[in-house]
Amino acid sequence: MKTVGIIGGIAPESTIQYYRLIIKLYREQRKDGSYPPILINSIDMKRMLDFIGANQLSEVIDYLVGEVQKLCVAGASFGLLASNTPHIVFHEIQQLSPIPLLSIVDVTCLAAQSLGLKKVGLFGTRFTMQGGFYAEEFSKHSISLVVPNLEMQAYIHEKYMNELVNGIFLPTTRERLLEIVDTLRKQQGIEALILGGTELPFIMNDTNEQTIPFLDTTKIHAEQAVARMLAS
Repeated sequence: MKTVGIIGGIAPESTIQYYRLIIKLYREQRKDGSYPPILINSIDMKRMLDFIGANQLSEVIDYLVGEVQKLCVAGASFGLLASNTPHIVFHEIQQLSPIPLLSIVDVTCLAAQSLGLKKVGLFGTRFTMQGGFYAEEFSKHSISLVVPNLEMQAYIHEKYMNELVNGIFLPTTRERLLEIVDTLRKQQGIEALILGGTELPFIMNDTNEQTIPFLDTTKIHAEQAVARMLAS
């Protein structure tokens, strides 16, 4: 049985959701009452985001590679970053990692392909929406990526960092986020929305006002982690 190692704390709320989802999905597959082997290294989100905000990407790489190495020493067979934002340097981290890493972008792209999508929207932190790493991967599979305009991006980023990562989920914020989704659907023709922030499902899932499919990157990532754990 493979042991999954999670770089968590980026942010804490979504790390808890990863833990719960992996256990739930694993037990649904095994049906023998057992629980999966999971290692979590909860890191300092502020330190990581300060590096990214200052465009000190080499420091981000060094920091996260060091944290992945701790998971390796602890016995992880493979790892994942429980956040979209650090995937801005995922390939560089993977090259230096002592264990294989499972990309949230790659598995989300596979999910979009399986649904036959050709044009999707993306919500996340400003770093994710402007980073280009989603667009780069999706373009390889002829899927167009649409991000909100700069004013909308500023709103999403502010609410994400000041509310969602702190476990605050307000109805007024949900309403505005859904309005932005509808604008992208009507004006840009998006067929689905990538919840490219692992806190976004907490505020945007389970709503009756959803007009297009939402790709929950946390759930997709967790599903593929369990599949890898169970693979022979």
